[in-house]
Amino acid sequence: MCISLYSSLANAENNSSKDFTVSEAEKSVSGNLCRCTGYRPIVDACKSFASDVDIEDLGLNSFWKKGESKEVMLKNLPPYNPKDHLVTFPEFLKKKEKVDNGSDHLKYRWTTPFSVAELHNVMEAANSGDSLKLVVGNTGTGYYKDEERFDRYIDISNIPEMSMIKKDEKGIEIGAAVTISNAIDALEKESKSSYVFKKMATHMEKIGNRSIRNSGSIGGNLVMAQSRKFPSDVTTLLLAVDASVYMLNGRKTEKVTLQEFLELSPVLDSKRVLLKVEIPSWTAPSGDDTEFLFESYRAAPRSIGNALPYLNAAFLALVSRQEASRKGVTVEKCFLAFGSYGGDHSIRAIEVETFLTGKLLSYSVLYEAVGLLKGIIVPGKDTLHSEYRKSLAVGYLFEFFYPLIESGHRICSLDSGNKHNNSHVDTVKSLPFLSSSQQVLESNEFKPIGEAVIKVGAALQASGEAVFVDDIPTLPDCLHGAFIYSTEPLAKIKSLSFRENVTPTGVFAVLTFKDIPQQGQNIGSKTLFGPGPLFADELTRCAGQGIALVVADTQKHADMAAKLAVVEYDTKNLEQPILTVEDAVKRSSFFEVHPMFYPEPVGDVIKGMEEAERKIISSELRLGSQYFFYMEPQTALALPDEDNCVKVFSSSQAPEYVHSVIATCLGIQEHNVRVITRRVGGGFGGKAVKSMPVATACALGAYKLQRPVKMFLNRKTDMIMAGGRHPMKINYNVGFRSDGKLTALELTMLIDAGLEPDVSPIMPRNIMGPLRKYDWGALSFDVKVCRTNCLSRTAMRAPGEVQGSYIAESIIENVASSLQMDVDAVRKINLHTYDSLRKFYNHIAGDPDEYTLPLLWEKLEISSKFKERSEMVKEFNLCNVWRKRGISRVPIVHQVMQRPTPGKVSILSDGSVVVEVGGIEIGQGLWTKVQQMVAYGLGMVKCEGNEKLLDRIRVVQSDTLGMIQGGFTAGSTTSESSCEAVRLCCVILVERLKPIMDQMMMEKSGSVTWNILIQQAYGQYINLSASTLYKPEYSSMEYLNYGVGVSEVEVDLVTGKTEILRSDIIYDCGKSLNPAVDLGQTEGAFVQGIGFFMMEEYTTDEKGLVVQQGTWDYKIPTVDTIPKHFNVEIVNTGHHKNRVLSSKASGEPPLLLAASVHCATRSAIREARKHSLSSNFIDGSDSEFELPVPATMPVVKSLCGLYSVEKYLQGKIKGQ
Repeated sequence: MCISLYSSLANAENNSSKDFTVSEAEKSVSGNLCRCTGYRPIVDACKSFASDVDIEDLGLNSFWKKGESKEVMLKNLPPYNPKDHLVTFPEFLKKKEKVDNGSDHLKYRWTTPFSVAELHNVMEAANSGDSLKLVVGNTGTGYYKDEERFDRYIDISNIPEMSMIKKDEKGIEIGAAVTISNAIDALEKESKSSYVFKKMATHMEKIGNRSIRNSGSIGGNLVMAQSRKFPSDVTTLLLAVDASVYMLNGRKTEKVTLQEFLELSPVLDSKRVLLKVEIPSWTAPSGDDTEFLFESYRAAPRSIGNALPYLNAAFLALVSRQEASRKGVTVEKCFLAFGSYGGDHSIRAIEVETFLTGKLLSYSVLYEAVGLLKGIIVPGKDTLHSEYRKSLAVGYLFEFFYPLIESGHRICSLDSGNKHNNSHVDTVKSLPFLSSSQQVLESNEFKPIGEAVIKVGAALQASGEAVFVDDIPTLPDCLHGAFIYSTEPLAKIKSLSFRENVTPTGVFAVLTFKDIPQQGQNIGSKTLFGPGPLFADELTRCAGQGIALVVADTQKHADMAAKLAVVEYDTKNLEQPILTVEDAVKRSSFFEVHPMFYPEPVGDVIKGMEEAERKIISSELRLGSQYFFYMEPQTALALPDEDNCVKVFSSSQAPEYVHSVIATCLGIQEHNVRVITRRVGGGFGGKAVKSMPVATACALGAYKLQRPVKMFLNRKTDMIMAGGRHPMKINYNVGFRSDGKLTALELTMLIDAGLEPDVSPIMPRNIMGPLRKYDWGALSFDVKVCRTNCLSRTAMRAPGEVQGSYIAESIIENVASSLQMDVDAVRKINLHTYDSLRKFYNHIAGDPDEYTLPLLWEKLEISSKFKERSEMVKEFNLCNVWRKRGISRVPIVHQVMQRPTPGKVSILSDGSVVVEVGGIEIGQGLWTKVQQMVAYGLGMVKCEGNEKLLDRIRVVQSDTLGMIQGGFTAGSTTSESSCEAVRLCCVILVERLKPIMDQMMMEKSGSVTWNILIQQAYGQYINLSASTLYKPEYSSMEYLNYGVGVSEVEVDLVTGKTEILRSDIIYDCGKSLNPAVDLGQTEGAFVQGIGFFMMEEYTTDEKGLVVQQGTWDYKIPTVDTIPKHFNVEIVNTGHHKNRVLSSKASGEPPLLLAASVHCATRSAIREARKHSLSSNFIDGSDSEFELPVPATMPVVKSLCGLYSVEKYLQGKIKGQ
C-alpha cells in the first residue's frame, strides 16, 4: 500500500494540472488488501497528503492534544516533497551482469524486439515445436497461476508501432502494448470531444487495481479474453462502441471487427499478433431531437476493489424524440454488449438490437426486448449464480431504456445523481468520500500504560524491513517443500507418481507417512482433544488432507511438482463418505464434548413454553464458513542441527505445541527441538493448529535429508488445507409474549467439525456465551459436534461466538417479524437486567456496576442519532422503488477467559531491558502493550529519567527452549495475560533494586539515574533477570465484554448490491492498556465481521474440496466495501481489582458487532419485499424469510426478486 500511495503522489506531482485529492487518496489503495486494520487508518494516512483534506475528518485527531490549533495539526502532517524522496536505482542491481537482448534470439529465453519486423523475425526463427508467449506486463500469470513455463518469452513493450496512441476526428487508435492506465489517460483527454470516451475511462478504472492497470496492456486483456475466455471488461466496452482490431498474420496486416476477433476459430495462436485497437468517435447528427447515449455497467463483489464482475454491460444508442403528438423516443440504432456472465466471451445482443431499432420505446417493447435478452444470455455449465447473472442483464437493459419511456429525456443510469422527477425512478445522491470519527480516552494513571503509544515495529512493517519467516535468507543448500493433497473424501491410495512418470525438474524427494522415523509417529498437530495425522496413510479420509511432501531445490519447482503429482485412488468396499451434518446424524458420527465445555441449561424451558402467548416452531438457520486470509500464508523453515537436533522457524500462534508435535513425529526428546517465532503475518486462529503440520513437514524433511527445508504455501494450497470457520445448522423453537418478551428458547445445533477434533469440542461453550446476551426466560440446547469427511475446521477469530451472537439476532428478528413489531423494541425489552444477567452468566457477570450494556445502548442511540435516522430511512423507502435502506442496532455480550502465560524480564548492564513472553505478536499489538507494561512496572523504582524507559525496552522473539509453557496466542486475552506476567516479573526486580535505591538515596543527595542504579546492582551481583508464570485466579479469569453497533445500509434492488452508508460502534474496553491499539483492533475486527456476514463465500463441492481457491473468487472487504461513515468510540470504564490494570480484551468481541450490517440489510430487504409483494413481483412473505450468511449480491437479489423487472413491466403494461 505504501508503494501504491507513493505512486499516486508521484503521478500527481508529475501532472501539474492535477492536485492530489481525497478522491485520489482513496483510489490509490483501492484493490489493496488488508486483514488487520479495517482500512480506516490507512486511508487516513493517504488522505493526510491530499490538498482538499478536512483535518477534522482524520482519525489522527483522536490522539493529538486537545485544543491544538489547525496550524499545529498541519505541522504534524508533513507534505509530500519529491525532492526529499528521490528514488535511485539500487546499487547492487547495477553490478549485475548485463544481458544483450539483441541479435542472438535463440540464445535467450527472454527476447526484446524493437520493431514489428524484428518481432516477425524472432517468431520465424523460433523452433517449430517451441511454445511462445508475448508479454508486456505479464499480469496474466496472476490469474492463470497454473500456467506452465513457455520455451520463449517475447517482450513487445518496446515496439513503437504497438505502443502508440493516435487520435484524430475519426477516433482513437491504441497500440496493443499500451497499458490500461495509459489507455485510460488517453480516453480521458478526449472526453471533451466525446463523453463516450470519458465513460469508458471511468469504467476501466474499475479493472484490477492501479498496479495491474499500470502493467497490464490493452492487447493482453483482449488476447486473454479471446484465447482463454477471460471475463474481460475491456472487450465489453469495445464491443459497445463497434471497435476494430488490427492483427499481424505472418507479414500481412489484417483488420477485423472486435466481434470477429473474439470468435476466431481456432483461437489466436502465438504466430498471430494483435497490433492495435481502433475506437471510432461517436457524435450525434446535428439537431435537437437526436442524440447518442452511452452507459456501462458492472456488478462485482467489490466495485473498485480488484474483483471480477458477475456480469458487465455497455450500451450505445442513437435515439430521437418524436413530434409532440407522439410523445416518445425512437431507437434509431443501438449496440448492446454483455460480458463476464459465464459465456465464452463478451457478446453483442444482435437480436435485441435488431428488435429495438426503429421502434418507439414503450413498456411492451421493453418487455419483449427483455424476453429476447433472457434467451441470449445463457451462462455456461457450472457457472455459479447463473439465474442471478441473467437478472443482471435484464436489470441493466431496464436501467438504460426505462427513463426514456418515462420522460423522453436524456439517459441517466439509476446509479447517477441526475434522476428524473417521477415516482418510479429513484432520486439518489452520490455518496461522499469515506469519513470517520474516533473517540478514545487516554489515561495517565499507570503511565505509560493507557497512552496511545505507536505500535512496536510499525515503521519496519510499513517500510518492508520487518523479517518474517519467508524473509530469512535462504542457505545455499536449502530445499523447499510443497504438499500433495487428496482430492477424494474417502479412498484408498493405490499409487503416487508424476505425470508421464517423469520426475519433475529439481525434485529431491517425495516424503509420505512411510518416511516418518521408526521411533516417531504420524502426527502433524495436537490439541487438548487429541492428535491429527501429518499425512494420510493407506487411506485418505478427506479432500485436502496431506498425502505427501515434495522436496525440491526451489519453491517454484516444489509447487510445480506438486501440481504434476498423480494420485490413483480406489473406493471399492468403502462406505460412502460423510459430507454433511445430516449424514453425520444418520450415522451417529460425533465427537465427544467434555462436560466442562458444555454449558448448563438455564431455567425451565417446558414452563417457559407454557407461559408463551406466541411460538415459532422448528425454524432453521444455516451458517457458512470463512477463510482466515492472513496476508502471510502458512510458512516454516527447518534446519538440521548437531547431535540429532532440529531448529524450526515457524509462523505460529502456538510454538509450544509445534515443538511438542515435531518431537513426537521425529521420535526425539523435546530438548532436541527448538522452535522460534518472531512475528506472524496475521493469524486470526489460522496459525494455531493449522501451522503445526507445515512446521512438522519441514522438520521431517530437514531431519530425513539433513538439509534445511523451507515451505511457503501458495494461496491455493493454503485455502484448500486451511479448514476455516465452522459451518453449522440450527433449528429452534422460541416462545414469547405478544409484547415481544421472550419466555423460552430450545435449540438444536449440528456443527460440522470435519475429520479431526482440532478445537471443535469447545464450540458449544463458545456459542452459548454470546447467545445468552438476551433474557430468553429459559434456555435449553442440544449441540452435536459432527465428525465428517471434510477437512478439520479450526478456531477462527471469535470461534463460535460470532455464530452464537448472530443466532440470537436472527431469532429476535424472526420474533419481531412474527409480531409485526419494531425489531429494536423487541431487542430492548429483552436486554438483561443485572438479575437476569446473573441468572444466565453466574459469577462471570461480575458486580452490578460492571454491567455497562444498558448505558452503552442509550449512549449510542444519542450519538448515532438512531431514532432520527430510523425515521429518515422510512421516508427514503417510501420515496424510492429500486433502492431500499435499513438500519439496525445490535448489542453484544462476549465472554473471554484468561489463561496461564509465562514472562521474563532481564535488565542488561547498560540499563536496556529485554523481555520474553509466551504470547506471539500476530499484528494485535501484544509487544507494544508488553513494552508499556514493563516501562510502568520498572518505573516503580522512581529513578530520574524514567519517562525515557519505554525506549530502552525490547521484546524479543519466542524461543521454546528459552520460554516454555507458552500455550496458544488466542481468545483475545493473551496480550493482557502477557502484560500481567511481565508486571509480576517487574515486581520481583523492583523488590531486588529497591534496597540498593534506598541506600543510594541515603548516601547521595538528589535523584538517582536508572543507569547508575543498574551499574550498582551489577556491581553487587544482584540477579536482574526474573521470570514467572502468571496464573489467573478462578474467580476473575473469565469476564464479560459489552458493546453496541448501529449500521445503516442501502440495497440496490436491480443488482442486489449492498452499500454500508454508516456504522457507529461503542465498545467498553475497561481501562485500555493502549487506546490506539485497541481502536485498531476494534475497527479491524468489525470489518472482518463484515466479510463473514456479507461477502466471503468459503464453500465445498460434492467431494468436500474447497471451491474458492484464490483471490479471484474469494473476496474480503476492501476500501470500497467498508462503511462510508465509520464512527468508533472506545469507552474507558472504572476500576476492577481482578483484571489486569482494569483492562478488557479488544481483539474478538467487536467482530460480533458486524451483525448490525447483516440485520440492517435484512431490514432493507424486508422493505423491498413489502413493495414487491404488493406489486406481485415475488411470492411468499415480506417479513418471514431467512437471509443467509454471507448475504452476497446474488443472495440479496434473489430475496428482492430475480424477476422483479419483468413483473414490474408487466404491471405497467396492465395499467396502461
